[in-house]
Amino acid sequence: MAEMMTPPVRIARVTTRRMHTQTIQCPLDPEMLVAEFAAELPPDIARHVREHLVFCETCSARYALHAVLDGRPLTETVQQTALQLATVLGQDLDRSPGGVFGVARRVAKDRVISTVDPDARHGHKTSSRGFDGYKGHVAIDPDSEIITATTVTPGNTGDGAAAEELISDLLHDDEHDDEHDDEHDDEHDDEHDDEHDEQQGEQAAGPRVYGDAAYGTGEFHERLDEAGIGSRCKTQAPTAPGGMFSKDRFGIDLGGQTVTCPAGISAPIRPARCGDGSGIAYFGQACAGCPLRGQCSTAKGGRTIAVGAHEQALADARVRQADPAWIADYQATRPKVERKLGHLMRRRHGGRRARVRGTDRVDADFRFLAGAVNLARLATLRIHATATGWAVAI
Repeated sequence: MAEMMTPPVRIARVTTRRMHTQTIQCPLDPEMLVAEFAAELPPDIARHVREHLVFCETCSARYALHAVLDGRPLTETVQQTALQLATVLGQDLDRSPGGVFGVARRVAKDRVISTVDPDARHGHKTSSRGFDGYKGHVAIDPDSEIITATTVTPGNTGDGAAAEELISDLLHDDEHDDEHDDEHDDEHDDEHDDEHDEQQGEQAAGPRVYGDAAYGTGEFHERLDEAGIGSRCKTQAPTAPGGMFSKDRFGIDLGGQTVTCPAGISAPIRPARCGDGSGIAYFGQACAGCPLRGQCSTAKGGRTIAVGAHEQALADARVRQADPAWIADYQATRPKVERKLGHLMRRRHGGRRARVRGTDRVDADFRFLAGAVNLARLATLRIHATATGWAVAI
């Protein structure tokens, strides 16, 4: 492999007494160089120095890739390594219209944070509490407190994206039941009509899924409703900055495609170009002379209300979770999941800190951990084998 020599960089050091130039030979490390000289440089000169170093580093990496790899047959490992280098180098750079590379004034989407574990990502537990790595998701049976499913995702993946995988057994059972019902509809029409009320009661007591607000997305609510599964996933109430009127103070008529504000003024919902059913209602000039403007919006263009593609599902979920019976059921069941998460985290065996690298390996290790916790739970329940099968000690 050809050895690439870094060209010398000429840096002007400016002090209060004199100006002189210094030529240094170094592996271009912008952070090291800027940290050394920035304290003595005026801001404008420090910015130009930083941009020059970034440009040189980018060009050096590009030339190195071309010099070593151009015209050679590449194995899969070399291709992956070259792609990873290009990703890590380019994700934090922007190219100006003049062709000059500079540090991007943004955070790259799906940013790679590690070269030894490229699947890991930045994640956030809260807006002020972050972590690097992965998320472990679990589903448990609330009666036995046995973990029924686990999955692992990169740290920047939303919790709702993993929800369907965790309850795939319930969704599969529902699909099987639908096929079975379709085959016997003609034979049992009269019986179904006579037992309609009884089936409604059974559906109310059918399978239910509990989850915190991270799983209470409109899309997931709709998926559960299609499968005939009761949703006990909490949905966040809408909020507005500065104590202004929140979205739930506005009347949203999806049938009439209008939004009515607290002052009684209606505005049409303008459909989004993507055609997914979402849209925005603009109140515009109607806010100018409104006596409630101080409680509604400080925007010059007036208040706007965004209507999502799953707006009706979210509205229905918020109505359900206001029911005292719903609240009592949620509060009695949800803590069991939190307690089980505490069991997974309390020992240093892969629950809080991953012991391996890569999504697949972390996922396998997390499943192994869940199996060990389940064995401990089975021992607590005193599960034992009998001549007719497994039984729980009474």
